[in-house]
Amino acid sequence: MQFVNLDLVRRLEASEAAAAKECAQFLARKNPASGAESIEIMGGMAAFTGVGSPVTQAVGLGLHGAVRNGEMNDLEDFYACRGSEVNIEVCPMADISLYELLGSRGYRVIELSNVLYRPIESPARVATLPPGVEIRRAGAGEARFWAETVSRGFAEHFPVTEELIEIMEMFSQRPSDRMYLAYVDGKISGGAALCTHNGVAGFFGASTLPDFRRRGVQTAMLEARLADAAGAGCDIAVSIAQLNSISHRNIERQGFRVAYTRSKFMRKWD
Repeated sequence: MQFVNLDLVRRLEASEAAAAKECAQFLARKNPASGAESIEIMGGMAAFTGVGSPVTQAVGLGLHGAVRNGEMNDLEDFYACRGSEVNIEVCPMADISLYELLGSRGYRVIELSNVLYRPIESPARVATLPPGVEIRRAGAGEARFWAETVSRGFAEHFPVTEELIEIMEMFSQRPSDRMYLAYVDGKISGGAALCTHNGVAGFFGASTLPDFRRRGVQTAMLEARLADAAGAGCDIAVSIAQLNSISHRNIERQGFRVAYTRSKFMRKWD
């Protein structure tokens, strides 16, 4: 059993930080006018990929010792000069000095999420797909199709806008990512993604279209990604889910357990 200690937490948070950095680098190359950029700060990473983007936040802060007031000034300046509020995903193992700075500067908690993980078996067990379900890797020319499909699966939570589709498409074109499409009886039914970094396999972007739910699609996409992660030499899988959500339950059914609960802190400018 892999115990949840500081070394594991640093690996999991570093994996997400690396993914955010890749997003910012990709967007900066594709659209220099976007102002996309990332900086290493407080032992973690702060990324900007547009005001309101889910990638525009800081992760992994305070996991390598105390943080200083001047570093918080630098972080806030990074976002303020780009017209963005500050969003920070905070791991409960972060140094207490980070919490003290957040409290003194008027940050408030706006979201909680669980970080779940499990060891990856090698070789992975062969997945047994439900009747009529097919999972395949998306091709190089299917980034837009994948992004549209996943966005439609999230429609009850996030309106399907061109901005959302572009963000999802950005995820699909990072070099460390693999995209998956799901079909039920030959009809497109959902999509998911896998990101690998330093032996950690990040599972994200999984959604199922409403007409195809409760058919085993989410489980099938999880098993397909576990097999690919094992083949890529990863030893730990990680996924982030909202508390008490269907996705959370699906992930737990695949042997994931909660490593810790993250709090998202936000500061808006007057």
